[in-house]
Amino acid sequence: MTTQAAAGAMAGLRVIDLSRVLGGPYCTQILADHGADIVKVEPPAGDETRDWGPPFHDDDAAYFIGTNRNKRSIGIDLASDGGREVLMHMLKDADVLIENFKPGTLDKWGIGNDFLRAKFPRLIHCRISGFGGDGPHGGHPGYDAIIQSMVGIMASTGSPESGPTRVGVALVDMTTGLYACTGILMALAEREKSGLGQFIEATLFETGLAIMHPHTANFFMHGKPPALTGNEHPNLVPYAVFAARDGNIFMGVGNDATFRKLCRELGKPELGTDPRFARNRDRIEHRDQLRAELEAILKEHDSEPLCRKLLAAGLPAGPVQSIDKTLASEHVKHRGDIIEKDWYKGIASPIRFDRTKASLRLVPPTYSQHADEILTEFGYSTDDIAALRAKGIVCGPERKR
Repeated sequence: MTTQAAAGAMAGLRVIDLSRVLGGPYCTQILADHGADIVKVEPPAGDETRDWGPPFHDDDAAYFIGTNRNKRSIGIDLASDGGREVLMHMLKDADVLIENFKPGTLDKWGIGNDFLRAKFPRLIHCRISGFGGDGPHGGHPGYDAIIQSMVGIMASTGSPESGPTRVGVALVDMTTGLYACTGILMALAEREKSGLGQFIEATLFETGLAIMHPHTANFFMHGKPPALTGNEHPNLVPYAVFAARDGNIFMGVGNDATFRKLCRELGKPELGTDPRFARNRDRIEHRDQLRAELEAILKEHDSEPLCRKLLAAGLPAGPVQSIDKTLASEHVKHRGDIIEKDWYKGIASPIRFDRTKASLRLVPPTYSQHADEILTEFGYSTDDIAALRAKGIVCGPERKR
């Protein structure tokens, strides 16, 4: 990602972002990296992830900083009539509204989806929530780990020794952000034909279900829920962590020809034609025996040189390592995966275009940093802005904790 200003594939798109925490901010950062104008509207207390530290930069936690670059911040009290009037003024020129309020909150304020659709027919309104607005859990709060526990992710992660285990990143939150972003892009494409916006609902619960492949597909076929198999794959062998001489590596084999090639590269071609291991279904049946054979070979090799050799041969393998080693790797440096501007350092957008490149234009904003700038763009005078601040409708730079 270049650190110079660039037009970007989403240049000209204006998004009013009322979302907080992770799913919504992650979604809008994807759009922001590619040129969208993201106006981050924060409540008087700010996005709560500003306090989710340590570590901190000044008063803002790394958790907040990691998903809020390329955005401008304004603090508005949307619980007030005046705050909602400001929001309506901002939406006149907006393409997208994204929020993650509890379902029904906007209706309670008199600005629900029916109102928005009538007033701003081209507006795309995306709501992220835990469970959606209806059904037995409709309106209930949703958190990443709770969804992991409810949809079967935890029950299929871990080993018999560890028991059910949470995936170590906020997988559901971030994937919901990705689905929300995809939905927004689809709605924008459809608007080109119809001239109309629409309401998009992205929920953590449906996202959690959607990413449970292949476990749901397997269950529909044979009716058996997945067991706790640790790092083993339910459908492929070998596809797991193996012990090398100086550490662990992960090897994955997707078909029988790849397995035979792996055996040749490891100096044991006879394993590839052994009747116990020749086909994937045979390897699944003799999983433990194959593991013993492979680890007897791997204990003679150091992990990183072996993985480099296997990768060069077109075989999927990688050392099991921590993030510090990954970020220091030559591949990360070569690909430009770390971006920097002033005090800020982050991970570049993984979406790489050849012409409309992503860019790092703005470091993550302090609370309500751009209030005057944003309001001026929307036609408010200096006196208007002063009045909004005096009434507590527009906030900042101090947060109400």
